[in-house]
Amino acid sequence: MLSSRVRQSLRAELRRSMLAKFGIVLLVGVILVATFAPFLATQPPKEQNLEDSNIPPVGFTDSSEEIQFVDGERQTVTETVSGSLDHPLGTNQLGQDIYSRVLYGARTSLAVGVLGTLIAMLSGVTVGLVAGFYGGRVDDGLMRFADIMLAFPALVLAIALIGLLGPRTLEIPDPFVAAGLADGMPEVLTIPLTVTLVVALVNWVWFARIARGEALTVREKNYVKASRSLGASNRRLMLKHVLPNSLTPIIVLATIQVAVIILLESSLSFLGFSGTNLSWGFDINQGRDLLATSWWISTMPGLAIVLAVVSINLVGDWLRDALDPDIGGERGGM
Repeated sequence: MLSSRVRQSLRAELRRSMLAKFGIVLLVGVILVATFAPFLATQPPKEQNLEDSNIPPVGFTDSSEEIQFVDGERQTVTETVSGSLDHPLGTNQLGQDIYSRVLYGARTSLAVGVLGTLIAMLSGVTVGLVAGFYGGRVDDGLMRFADIMLAFPALVLAIALIGLLGPRTLEIPDPFVAAGLADGMPEVLTIPLTVTLVVALVNWVWFARIARGEALTVREKNYVKASRSLGASNRRLMLKHVLPNSLTPIIVLATIQVAVIILLESSLSFLGFSGTNLSWGFDINQGRDLLATSWWISTMPGLAIVLAVVSINLVGDWLRDALDPDIGGERGGM
């Protein structure tokens, strides 16, 4: 449970910062859209209809020229296609509805972002606490391994690990479809398991470094020394004193890392390593050769990534400003 002081600080910073309010509203919207995608989607996201391919978004028109032979004569025919409410964000070259795919792509990105962050946080915090609390050779060994991990570019390391582990996916039944509330929609949520594990392996180092730094400071506090003198075990000291007093920067880092992992997952999906075709990165890749004609295929999932990442970063900034006493919040606000 959060202490009254922490809750008061969060409320005070929220009142001062319009950006924090905007970020929270935007993030809640993204989460709701991902959660209720089966109800909000206008078409099954994987359904193909070549007759409706490359339809522009509502409010836009797309003109294309086609050469036809009429009575043996070569003629250039201009065909104009207007956006339709049936496909508010347009369709791709396979006739799939971009709006529905963006909604379901949010599910994949948020699932990987949250799960990957949780795995990275659990492993990284454990390593960091042990290294910082015990110090000496334990600290040197664990942190040198962390330094080796940091020496590799994140994307290159992720691709290498995916090649080593192989593509694996985790299929979770969609409760709304299983209950018969959203007929025609995908029956399972496909989570790219390998990608989730890989992004966690790439990002655990940051949690380890933060947790180590906090453990080095907290272990020297008088209340820790007092507990040790009373016979408290090292395990109890870490779990009851060091960890609770190290959570503030860890929580802030976890929030920001969700956005980082979403970007990394989108990059891997763009390169074809995701394991599912319901992903923002996958859709951006599908439209990259059609930017001059069907720009919306890549632009719409790209905008979705921007909104999700910006909202998470704004919430992370709010938590940092409210919980870090050295910053003191956004004075003056907006």
